[in-house]
Amino acid sequence: MPPKAAQKKEFTHPSAKHAKKAAIKNAYAIEPISAFYIFLVANLVAAAFAPIQDCDETFNYWEPTHYISHGYGLQTWEYSPDYAIRSWLYIVLHAIPANLRRLFPWSDKTAEFYFVRYVLAFGCAFCQTLMWRSICLALNPRVGIFFILSLVFSPGNFHSSAAYLPSSFAMYMAMLGAAAFINWRGGIKTSQGMFWFAVGGVFGWPFATALCAPFVLEECFFAAFSDKERFFEAGLRLLRGVVATLVLIFFDGVINTFFYKKIEVAAYNIVKYNIFSSTGGPELYGTEPWDFYFRNLALNFNIWFVLAILSLPIFLLQKLFTKSTETFQSGLRTVVFLTPFYMWLAIFTLQPHKEERFMYPAYPFLALNAALALHLVLGAFGNADPKSLIGKIPGKLKLLVVATGLLLSANIGLARILGLYQAYSAPLSVYSPLSELGGKGDNVCFGKDWYRFPSSYFLPRDMHAKFIRSEFRGLLPGEFSEARTGFGFWSGTWLPTIGLNDRNEEDLGKYVDLRSCVFLVDTQYPEQQKTLGWAPPPNEPDYVADTEHWREVKCVPFLDAASTPFLARALWVPDWKIIPEAFRRKWGRHCLLERKK
Repeated sequence: MPPKAAQKKEFTHPSAKHAKKAAIKNAYAIEPISAFYIFLVANLVAAAFAPIQDCDETFNYWEPTHYISHGYGLQTWEYSPDYAIRSWLYIVLHAIPANLRRLFPWSDKTAEFYFVRYVLAFGCAFCQTLMWRSICLALNPRVGIFFILSLVFSPGNFHSSAAYLPSSFAMYMAMLGAAAFINWRGGIKTSQGMFWFAVGGVFGWPFATALCAPFVLEECFFAAFSDKERFFEAGLRLLRGVVATLVLIFFDGVINTFFYKKIEVAAYNIVKYNIFSSTGGPELYGTEPWDFYFRNLALNFNIWFVLAILSLPIFLLQKLFTKSTETFQSGLRTVVFLTPFYMWLAIFTLQPHKEERFMYPAYPFLALNAALALHLVLGAFGNADPKSLIGKIPGKLKLLVVATGLLLSANIGLARILGLYQAYSAPLSVYSPLSELGGKGDNVCFGKDWYRFPSSYFLPRDMHAKFIRSEFRGLLPGEFSEARTGFGFWSGTWLPTIGLNDRNEEDLGKYVDLRSCVFLVDTQYPEQQKTLGWAPPPNEPDYVADTEHWREVKCVPFLDAASTPFLARALWVPDWKIIPEAFRRKWGRHCLLERKK
């Protein structure tokens, strides 16, 4: 009888034992669709109410999108063909839903603005759900619940989930990449994870690809201690990821070549400017002390940030002092999961130029670290051994302590969210009267409040934003060329520009005469004017008080941050008379003015 042919064993990664197990009946504490709805509600609230945190969002993303959709808009130096450090593919991806909104009833430019935000909120919720699902499958359903809580009640999620920023887009893709790397059910997905991180880096923000490094190093580490077959399989997965990245770079380059009319790789250009610039680089736009991100993350995530910082020490202590059936490979994987947040925080803490949005790609990893840390703490806190000190504490008291902590954290987060909306949402609501006032092509001018302009999507009937001189001495945006005849579509993306530079040097050609302004946006701060000896800066008069030349169309309360104490700036504080003066908010007025005829 001839011998049976040897059956080839199916390759399985040595640390992927969980990938061979049958699906666990109670893998999720809640249904995935329920998790998606929770994320979606939180993100839709952000889309509807979150103020624009950074003028970069307006001038570098909303304005180019407005140009693609409506033929005019403000142009920053980054979109000049002389520098080309921004990707037009990223803009086109957002211009598509903006233009689709025109197909629905009651369409106007403001509706387009919010529709794009709602699409971003939906996409973010989808990515969050996939990462949550992987966390539940690879770690523990309770970790997944804490992951949800740490995000939906955090001001950080309120800022980032629906923001039109490459760092937010990179955050979405980082969640998809992490979901692939974390969950090995059905096989190891290294190439898939690398692809999603590459999408975030090439189309969005190239620096965010660094978050992929711990997962790739994990693959290399296990491959180094494998036999030839497994080493080859690992190498093939990495090669597929690299090839996918190169394909994305090529595709992005093709789109940018179409718009800039010359071969440009925007991802390379932005890395070259930020790291190898000879003109000053990002430091030209300000520097912050080393603890900037620690203070900012503490405000935006409160106790969750503390847990995230302590997650690795807590995990190591748990490994040292408790008996565990966890294998070395499984423990190493947990360390890999915890590493991206620490790595990202360390890299950007060392950079002189710091901005809140630079932390966005790491927010999901902060939430993961915090969720795992709380899971481990509760595991120790729930010890029922009567011989131990913790075991002598009544179970109901333990539950009360934990519930109180989580409730307090959620309330602090909600208080900050409400406080931010109440304090800084005026620029999103003050322009509504323009739909009934003024004429086609009128100028709406900005002085000291130029950086609060929410975008041309809030200016109807081809009204244009213009700048008048203030005390600001940096470079303001110019305007995309509106030339059409003989130049083809979107000629402003490739025609030579005047007055744009990468040194943040003021260009006087960006200003118009005040007499050309039909409307003017200005903020008045009555509390500051009460100060003894107060006088307006030479180029920033109180236009609201100039009733001889200007009429108030609409004024909305706007927080006077300089006159408001820290606690009232950080959290919502009711304007009740019983609140001591030292803890009350002080208000200015953000106003739309019309020139008197």
